[in-house]
Amino acid sequence: MRGFLFNLMLAFVWAVSMGELSLENLLTGFVIGYLALWWLRPLHHDDYVSKGPRAVGLLLFFLWELWVSSLQVARDVLTRGKYRKPGFIAVPLDVETDVEITMLAILVTLTPGTIVLEVADDRRAMFVHIMFLENPEKSAASIKDGFERRILELLR
Repeated sequence: MRGFLFNLMLAFVWAVSMGELSLENLLTGFVIGYLALWWLRPLHHDDYVSKGPRAVGLLLFFLWELWVSSLQVARDVLTRGKYRKPGFIAVPLDVETDVEITMLAILVTLTPGTIVLEVADDRRAMFVHIMFLENPEKSAASIKDGFERRILELLR
C-alpha cells in the first residue's frame, strides 16, 4: 500500500511540475513513477511493483470474460434459437478474507450471464446462477482457475 501511495505522490508531483494538473499528466506521471519504483525495487521491500502486472492480468482477464460473455448473451437475445441452459452451481472457495470473497463475487456477478446468489455460512462455497450451464464441474473449475486464482495471486 505504501508503494501505491508513493506512486500517486510521484504522479501528482509530475503533473504539477508539467504546469497542468490534467488527467493526461497524472497518468503519465503514474506510469513514470511506477517505472521508477520498478527500477529502484532492490532498494525497498514493498511488493507493490511485483503486483502491478498481476493487477493488469486480472483486469485483462476480466475484460476478456466480459467480451466473450456479452457476445454469448447478445447471440441468445438476437437469434431465434435459445441457447441458454440456466442452472445453479456451488463453487468451492479457496479465498478466505472478506476482501477476496467480495472481489470474486463482484467479478463473477459483473460478467453477463452469471450472478452470485449466496456465499455459504462457513465461507467454503459460493452459489452461482449461470445462464449457459453446459457442464457444472467445468463451469466451477473455470471460475476457480480464472478469477479466483488471479485474485489469490494479486492479494496474497
